[in-house]
Amino acid sequence: MEENYVIGVDFGSDSVRCLIVNAANGYEIASAVEHYPRWTAGKYCDPGTNCYRQHPLDYLESLETVIRRALAQCGHLIATKIQAISFDTTASTPVLTDRYGTPLALLPRHAENPDAMFMLWKDHSAVREADEINELTHRWKTDYTKYSGGIYSCEWVWAKVLHALRAAPSLRNDAWAWVEHCDWISGILTGNTASKTMLRSRCAAGHKAMWHESWGGLPSQEFLTALDPLLDGFREHLYTKTHTNGTYAGTLTREWAARLSLREATKVGLGAIDCHIGAIGAQITPNVLVKTIGTSTCDILTVHPEDMQNRVIQGICGQVDGSVTPGHLGLEAGQSAFGDIYAWFKGLIAWPLEYICGNTPLSEEAIIPKLSEQAARLEPTESAPIALDWMNGRRTPDANPRVQGAISGITLATTAPMLFRALAEATAFGSRAINERFTREQIRIEDVIAIGGIAHKSPLVMQIMADVSGLPIKVAASSQTCALGAAMCAAVAGGIHASIREAQQAMGHGFATVYYPDPCHRKVYNALYEKYLKIGHFFDQN
Repeated sequence: MEENYVIGVDFGSDSVRCLIVNAANGYEIASAVEHYPRWTAGKYCDPGTNCYRQHPLDYLESLETVIRRALAQCGHLIATKIQAISFDTTASTPVLTDRYGTPLALLPRHAENPDAMFMLWKDHSAVREADEINELTHRWKTDYTKYSGGIYSCEWVWAKVLHALRAAPSLRNDAWAWVEHCDWISGILTGNTASKTMLRSRCAAGHKAMWHESWGGLPSQEFLTALDPLLDGFREHLYTKTHTNGTYAGTLTREWAARLSLREATKVGLGAIDCHIGAIGAQITPNVLVKTIGTSTCDILTVHPEDMQNRVIQGICGQVDGSVTPGHLGLEAGQSAFGDIYAWFKGLIAWPLEYICGNTPLSEEAIIPKLSEQAARLEPTESAPIALDWMNGRRTPDANPRVQGAISGITLATTAPMLFRALAEATAFGSRAINERFTREQIRIEDVIAIGGIAHKSPLVMQIMADVSGLPIKVAASSQTCALGAAMCAAVAGGIHASIREAQQAMGHGFATVYYPDPCHRKVYNALYEKYLKIGHFFDQN
């Protein structure tokens, strides 16, 4: 049997990762990572106003570099046998486009305007616009947030593009439509970027753009115009049909085949959201919860439609038919900050090293491992400090970008490792709150799988999560599960495997380890969790 290879590309918050995989068995042939140059330089972002923008050239240039670098590792023979490529990206990460589907930042007159760039998932500059969407849709004849947990988030596409249109009048004459990062990448590689013909991901549309078949796709133009006349005409310029993961989008254009050193016959799969594709890579099956644990978290469950009995779950990030695997409802939840909280604390600790000590006696990269080492020696106690993990607002349950983090119970005896452990416990408490929302809504969680950098790098955090949840947590064996999931989708789009499930069975890597809850720690954490809920309730009401 002739060997076939596929490429999975994972666009993260800071970098893009490429994985070249044997489609027959999932064996990883080569991998590479490339950081976005403009993002790394700190351009176009203002953390003080929760503004996080990325230039489209960062994506294109880094994609070219990372694929060429991975190909150089595996040799010409394998490169000639690559059959397909597919992608995942963060979301919602949209950008305004002109009538030809070109992101406005690629037009010379808007090249340095942050509002013309992709608005990264964690950009929270559109809080006001999200409030207006929620207020209008809850009194509209159709509640377009019905399948989005009942709350539209400032992290999602309609709030962001409206904010950009309001903030930057100079964009309005050129702004014709918008596109999600995952759709644009597939479109540009296949030469199909026109807003009416570009293929659109069911995953991104359903979870982030209020798309649903029951009301004919996207929200009506009447609704959008009532929200703001700046959106007049957008509905007509956009799409009605969406496609599930593994969909064939076309073949590489001559230009992109040359830029990537691949054959023009290479098939391109439609992109989708990273955590959903990561769930595929983790071999998700119905009622298995896959937690992507990184700078934030995204929790994915799939269920059989008949198990839902037409119920709608409140306070999550959407329930979308086919957003993960065709034929199943994909349920999404998550935390707006997870690893970002640890990074914040690291920066706090590192400040005197950088600004007072000059030549730092301890590198910043060593701070979290040292804190983790010391925190692991601490036994959980009911008198320990309690933290609230809302430093970047709350995504689930019940999205609220305005709430803030807190730390309670500090004494003169509190040490840095104790605070670090409290932050780790807070992120685990936030995770448990998501689990409890699912179970309270009668959604069974039969198994838990963790993927992402923290799942592989921090035994401390993973053990705390198991202790707090009371559930065993399996860690997927692949350290590049999102890219592996994209490779599985590429294998389906390329016709190598007939279905996502078949690709999972052939290419899956299984699990590296399992963390089991400690019954003694569980009792303490039950008490601490009740304190966490009370503190959260206090700050939610004030």
